[in-house]
Amino acid sequence: MLDDFDLNQIVKPLQDWFMGHARVLPWRENPSAYNVWVSEIMLQQTRVEAVKPYFARFMEALPDVQALAACPEERYLKLWEGLGYYNRVRNLNAAAKQVMENYGGVIPDSYEELRKLKGIGSYTAGAIASIAYNQPIPAVDGNVLRVISRVSGDDSDIMKQSVRTGMEKKLLELMEEQVPQGLVPRIFNQALMELGALVCVPNGEPCCSACPWQGFCRAHLENLTDKIPVRTKAKKRRIEERTVFVIRDGDQVALRKRPSRGLLAGMYELPNCLGRLSDEEALSYVRELGIEPVRIRPLAEAKHVFSHVEWQMKGYGVLVEDPHDNPAGLVFAEVSDARDRYALPSAFSAYWNAVIQKDNRKTHPQ
Repeated sequence: MLDDFDLNQIVKPLQDWFMGHARVLPWRENPSAYNVWVSEIMLQQTRVEAVKPYFARFMEALPDVQALAACPEERYLKLWEGLGYYNRVRNLNAAAKQVMENYGGVIPDSYEELRKLKGIGSYTAGAIASIAYNQPIPAVDGNVLRVISRVSGDDSDIMKQSVRTGMEKKLLELMEEQVPQGLVPRIFNQALMELGALVCVPNGEPCCSACPWQGFCRAHLENLTDKIPVRTKAKKRRIEERTVFVIRDGDQVALRKRPSRGLLAGMYELPNCLGRLSDEEALSYVRELGIEPVRIRPLAEAKHVFSHVEWQMKGYGVLVEDPHDNPAGLVFAEVSDARDRYALPSAFSAYWNAVIQKDNRKTHPQ
């Protein structure tokens, strides 16, 4: 258990290991508070390799807090398009405005002040304070929960907030005590995360032979790596059936802006509705939008998985001519530049890709 394990022994071998095994990552090249903050928010529930190009594009467009704070919603949503969990970037924008208004444009180095910013929890505040400002503050994410649970042989349920809080307290005490003995906060915290990402991995067998802790890791020595960490099962995703409409008027496709609150808030989407509509119901729905179709035909089915809900989608392609002005709040956008102008969630990518392919075939006939 964590309470009877000597954490002091993990520090030196871990930091030595990190210095020889740390990945080269774009946000590590210049670990400013802004770079650390943006990268950590992007990395939430997203793979490192997927984040790299988004980070580069985001930094080129919005290189500092001032630029992020002044960025209009449609532009930052477009920069985030494809990363998902769009409240993350909305919170980034809101927090950037807080930094400009309350901290003179300088991201604070205090853990307590960082926690006051929109969208910044204990982990992100600890990551910024330690990596950017070298403060002895822990940053406990899933990787850290796993590696500390395994090395100490702790079988507590890591999904419980009390377990996370207890680990943060233990690591805080360790860091404050060990700084005079050579613990470097920005190295130590990144090393814990890196060990969990590369060696003590979340899925599959950990690479214990490559671990700097193999000589004293209780889970390894007692053959418990398949049992630790203990994690309660997440709730099953809710299944939601939807019908999606690809409405074309020549070179234009119909889009609709989603409400300002809720899932995919403020983004543009292909028109859709709850339920799995029959051909007759689909025709009625299109007419209710204020559109009289020239042709309507079924499209392939698709699905998209969010964290708590799975969309199972049925599609229809709809051909129209001269629709009424702004029917049911729809926007008819040129297919050729819709991607550049509108933030379109990846949930509709299967149907949107069909639009693009059709447009390409028309532009570049075989």
